[in-house]
Amino acid sequence: MRDKLDESNFLLYAAKHYDNPHCYDTVEFYDDLNRFKYIKRLFNRYEDVGELKERLIINHLTVLYNIFGAEPATRILFLKLKGHYHFIKPFLVLMGYMPDIVYNIGIENKNIISSDIHMDDNIVEVLRHI
Repeated sequence: MRDKLDESNFLLYAAKHYDNPHCYDTVEFYDDLNRFKYIKRLFNRYEDVGELKERLIINHLTVLYNIFGAEPATRILFLKLKGHYHFIKPFLVLMGYMPDIVYNIGIENKNIISSDIHMDDNIVEVLRHI
């Protein structure tokens, strides 16, 4: 059984699953957590002006999946990127990290079903050429 992940337990959940042998203080931990914000900003910029920095997004995702692991990183992404699921899904499909269901996300304890998320057509097309 997976525990509910929401803003009230996000930091504890992230710390529990954080595995960076090169991290020596909390500053590095918080720097790594900021990568979730950076991805959200990149998606906001794409939504606002149409500029997609796909390689930078992939780099951030690679680091996050390396230090948090597949399931925790995915769950945190879906918590932090609410409203941007159609942007993140093509990247996760490309990288092989998109599960069929993301369990117990947010205050409403929602299960997010992958097949219910439409993928942004432009992002799909851009990622096909990588």
